[in-house]
Amino acid sequence: MRKASEARLYALTTTTACLLALLAGVVGAPTRAVMQDLVFDQYQRWKPRPYAFDQPVRVVAVDDESLKRLGQWPWRRERLAALVEALKNAGAAAIVFDFLFAEKDRDDAAATAGQTPDDVFAHAIDGAPVVLGSFVSDTPVGAGGSAKAGFVTAGDDATKFLTPSPGALAPLSQLAQHAAGVGFLNWRPDADRVVRRVPLILSVDGALHPSLAMEALRVAQGASTYIVKSSNASGETAFGEVYGVLSVRNGDLTIQTGPSGDVRVYFARPDPRRSIPAWKVLTPGADLSDLKGTIVFFGASAPTLSDIVATPLTPSMPGVEAHAQIVEQLLSGQTLTRPDWAPSAEWMATAVICAALVATTWALAPQFAALVFAAVVAAIVAASWFAFSRAGLLIEPTYPAFSAALVYFTGVSTLYAVKRHQEREIRSAFGRFVSPAVVARLAEMPGALELGGLQRQLTLLFCDIRSFTTISEGFNASELTLFLNEYLTPMTDAILDRLGTVDKYMGDAIMAFWNAPLDDSDHARHAVESALAMRQTLVSLNERWRKRAEAEGRSFKPVRFGIGLNTGECCVGNLGSLRRFDYSAIGDEVNVASRLEGACKIFSVDVIGSEPTRAEAPDFAWLEIDSVLLKNKTQPVGLYALAGDAAVAASDEFAELSRLHSAMLAAYRDRDFAGAVSMAKEAAARAPDAVRGLYSYNLRRFSQLAETVQDPDWRPLIALDEKQQPVSERVSRA
Repeated sequence: MRKASEARLYALTTTTACLLALLAGVVGAPTRAVMQDLVFDQYQRWKPRPYAFDQPVRVVAVDDESLKRLGQWPWRRERLAALVEALKNAGAAAIVFDFLFAEKDRDDAAATAGQTPDDVFAHAIDGAPVVLGSFVSDTPVGAGGSAKAGFVTAGDDATKFLTPSPGALAPLSQLAQHAAGVGFLNWRPDADRVVRRVPLILSVDGALHPSLAMEALRVAQGASTYIVKSSNASGETAFGEVYGVLSVRNGDLTIQTGPSGDVRVYFARPDPRRSIPAWKVLTPGADLSDLKGTIVFFGASAPTLSDIVATPLTPSMPGVEAHAQIVEQLLSGQTLTRPDWAPSAEWMATAVICAALVATTWALAPQFAALVFAAVVAAIVAASWFAFSRAGLLIEPTYPAFSAALVYFTGVSTLYAVKRHQEREIRSAFGRFVSPAVVARLAEMPGALELGGLQRQLTLLFCDIRSFTTISEGFNASELTLFLNEYLTPMTDAILDRLGTVDKYMGDAIMAFWNAPLDDSDHARHAVESALAMRQTLVSLNERWRKRAEAEGRSFKPVRFGIGLNTGECCVGNLGSLRRFDYSAIGDEVNVASRLEGACKIFSVDVIGSEPTRAEAPDFAWLEIDSVLLKNKTQPVGLYALAGDAAVAASDEFAELSRLHSAMLAAYRDRDFAGAVSMAKEAAARAPDAVRGLYSYNLRRFSQLAETVQDPDWRPLIALDEKQQPVSERVSRA
């Protein structure tokens, strides 16, 4: 055994290392940002965005060969006019110039037929889907030219979140007024001059201005207005918090952005198929059929023209290609996202990992502790890479990994200094490990949930403990709390692990539903699987409670519950106000599910599903109960008891039981009540425990029916009154 002094020293040093690691995550944010960029750059190099040739984006490049054939840049505006005519005739959806035409043509004085070169260029632009470039400046050089698109803002003022600029250098007014769009050319590289994030909109002298890529998309779609959505917009429950821009709608595209209205670019490797030399386009009779319907960027690729940007993939990508890649990314939807929950999740994961390593390094032999440390680091990196490669999520591995290394090597060094040759003893510390908390499911779905809700097809589950009032009378307050926590926690896990949403707890009762907020095409199946898992969980809980009662010398009565399952259209969403609401489901189908749960007590089974639920999940072991007329219903509902899973349904035993059960119901519906009683007895002997009580109910009911004379208009139907009691049974008992 290690001495208490050794334990105190180890605890002091490793706790200090943990605190330093957690503190570094807060105060070392700038350094973390640099490390994040380096890691995420490497991820892009390992897995760049795949280039899809069928994307409608092309580059007409002013390359070295074009300069050699057509002369040095800048070219006369008449030549650019010819380029516009060629691309317009080819059917280009947008013609985008990655150049700033802020000055007149150098040969502007040489007018031909009364037209200057700029007049010729302006005439060619007029009526064509041409986008020109502007340049946002840090000095008040102008307002950026006339606006070509309108902006509609929803929520907080978007200009508050964008980097303000006092002015912009615009193209010549005679060109700008004929262009279909004007977008800024600016890049906003990081401190190392690498372009990772690009703004889609900027605030210029208090007004919103779009980027060149955004204007290219807008013009190509024939759209006229951008819709900028910020925090506290309709459907965005920010609870009054102001945190930035959320999305920009451009035509049919809704683009999720960072708080500053920017996106992180997911670059693809250069591909020669993306570009066409400018000289080929200007060659008379050139075949430009491939450009029909495409967004064509015209810009410089020749190194001598110095339009080069550094990206995570290459230190020298032509700026025009970078603009084109932004449009490709926005069209494909292949984004890189740094979730807003990522910093908190990384910090929490670091705390859990550091605590685990403190215990592991103390408890295990050095070689095993080293393996655990290596496995932890490998798991951190693997999780980060998996998030990037599969979902485009940027989860930082460096901070948790470096923190784990700091804690591990501090612990090893301390143990080595205190007792180099002391053998490690096996400790029972594993019982002290606590799993990380489960992250809330809709907070990561930026999906907007509208106040008031939407009509959706849901599968609903109600679960309630039988005779809970009697059970609770045997507990004091603390014992009742422990009981409920022990019961509700695994029951909730059974729901959440199968994509369910817990609507609310009502004492011991649980209401849950599937297919909202996340789409779930197998919602009925998942609900049935959850019910089966809850049934099995209750068996385990009863065994645990029985042993505890025996150890304490108490009597024990098994806990039982009823579960109702129903599938139908409901209203689901945020019900309440923008500042206080519940995500819930309401509607008649909810009431049906609740009544089915109550009907479990009548029919002596623990899980009842409606006909719609059984139809959506037919391969489980269902046994028809009867057609039941619920309270306040005019049409009966077919009810089914759940005997087991698909394996039970496929068994020979269940096939024989199902055949006998169907024959029993057929006899009952033909008024052969004596035959139905006989078959119910035989079925009861064959039935699994979960549905055996159904046959006890049927025996009582069929026997009562056999002893009474039925009206001529009698039909096989059970009508439940306001107390969830079968009307026919009450009458016969009376």
